[in-house]
Amino acid sequence: MQPTALLTMLVEDGSRSRSHGLSTDILRRQAASVGTKLVTRSTSWERYEANFLDAVRELKEEGISVGVFGDIDLEQHREWVDRVCSSIGLKAALPLWKCARHQILQEFISSGFKAAIVSVKDGFLDRSFLGRMLDNALVEEMEEIGIDASGEEGEYHTFVSDGPLFSARVEHSAKGVRFSDGYWFLDLG
Repeated sequence: MQPTALLTMLVEDGSRSRSHGLSTDILRRQAASVGTKLVTRSTSWERYEANFLDAVRELKEEGISVGVFGDIDLEQHREWVDRVCSSIGLKAALPLWKCARHQILQEFISSGFKAAIVSVKDGFLDRSFLGRMLDNALVEEMEEIGIDASGEEGEYHTFVSDGPLFSARVEHSAKGVRFSDGYWFLDLG
């Protein structure tokens, strides 16, 4: 099934995504390559849920009835997704739920997806990991140092630039590194 819209929550000034630190320009290019529209909302962490719900209500009015989420096994994430979606009559789909973390990574990599690390949680991964491509060698390295290689606990976030769903690779380059709220971010352009 092809996604209809990609919903991304942005920082208050709307310049970049809240968790991954990606510019709206690169998000638009990613959505275009996947062949879907990008829907964004600027928000603070305090207003996150209310603004998320406003955006999802608008998508529901356009005929979207299912929201797809990539959570694997953190129960508090599942509870939040189920609660907010059910509050507006939207079905929540979690296709990765309770799948083995390592297996998900192997399937992602072997399917031909390309993802670069764009944020790392300070104290868990060194900022030298920024920009590295997610591959089997990197997965092994993260597992050896005791980091959950799936990033499910927020150890890192990635930017997916290519794969079976993409019409073309999303070209990007590193423009700098910055630190904010306990995370190192790679600015992409």
